[in-house]
Amino acid sequence: MTDSPSLDAVFAATDQLAIGALEAARELGRRVPEDLAVVGFDDVDAASVTTPALTTVRVPVAEQALALARLLLSRLEGRHTTSVVLPTRLVVRESA
Repeated sequence: MTDSPSLDAVFAATDQLAIGALEAARELGRRVPEDLAVVGFDDVDAASVTTPALTTVRVPVAEQALALARLLLSRLEGRHTTSVVLPTRLVVRESA
């Protein structure tokens, strides 16, 4: 972050990585969200209790697991598979 002072947002692949970005920003003296917006992905329980609370993308975990199992079984049986798109929801909190 110090090499890129113009960096104004981080979208992390997981909430755990986003929480790490929050900590790194704090250590570098960057204010979230004033200097740097941080968004995670997963909506783990910890996301709502970070300081500031983490904005994140919520995915339907049970539906995701079921779709993955169906795709895997289809591939194992030699059948053609297609992409599966599941609904997501942006959970806006204080970090963005």
